[in-house]
Amino acid sequence: MGLFTAQGGKQVFFKTADEVEMMRQSNLLVSRTLAYVGTLLKPGITGAEIDHLAEEFIKDHKGRPAFKGYNGFPSTLCISYNDIVVHGIPSKREFTETDIVSVDCGVELNTFFGDAAFTFAFSKVEEPVLELLRITYASLYKGIEQAVVGKRIGDIGFAIQDFCERKYRYSVVRDLVGHGIGRSLHEDPEVPNYGKRGKGMVLRDGLVLAIEPMVNLGVKEVFQDTDGWTIFTKDRKPSAHYEHSVVVRKNKADILSDHSFVIEAIKNNPELQEISPKI
Repeated sequence: MGLFTAQGGKQVFFKTADEVEMMRQSNLLVSRTLAYVGTLLKPGITGAEIDHLAEEFIKDHKGRPAFKGYNGFPSTLCISYNDIVVHGIPSKREFTETDIVSVDCGVELNTFFGDAAFTFAFSKVEEPVLELLRITYASLYKGIEQAVVGKRIGDIGFAIQDFCERKYRYSVVRDLVGHGIGRSLHEDPEVPNYGKRGKGMVLRDGLVLAIEPMVNLGVKEVFQDTDGWTIFTKDRKPSAHYEHSVVVRKNKADILSDHSFVIEAIKNNPELQEISPKI
């Protein structure tokens, strides 16, 4: 779940090895929930149906849906399709074979939170939109490459922004950002998907971050629906969103969430197209 940018003091928590392993379990349940959603997606199913089944899945695995009730959010999943950037409320709208669908999932398990997202593409999504998904997915890993000891928050954002905007001419959303995560769903620091190299907080071992590029095919500007949650692109062109929760380590970040489960589910669902990051 993306975090709106805010001002104020920061209290940053660094996780012990044992706490990281507990967070790995939370993120494993998130990943398996996203994979389960990947088995359900088909033309004609609704976001509301998927949300209900995902909530049952999480509870059956001893977790608690982290988003439901968070600041009044009414659902287990954020389900955002086409020109919805993030925070889509699952509805009774039936999905079609030309939709892209971002599914963002958060889980609390054993007092720690996990958070990850994946954008799915139905069978008849056209190539320009598929390319947006590939580039956004690749930018996630560009950002993760910077989540190492001694780098700064700005290095993560710069890597994502430079890849998406300079190389591929897409637009990175400025109004929503990634975030720290741990015993709370949203912790400091904020993690923008844009920025300057060498700026911002220095990254230290044990910091856990939810890195989540939100990238638009058209302009970067967005607007919020009257429901108080749903974020649309201003020009109503498609948007893509991918997310991992990662631990800052020396030399290489430790990715706690696991999209391999999701990718396997997509391979076995003929209604979906495979999306691989374009590096």
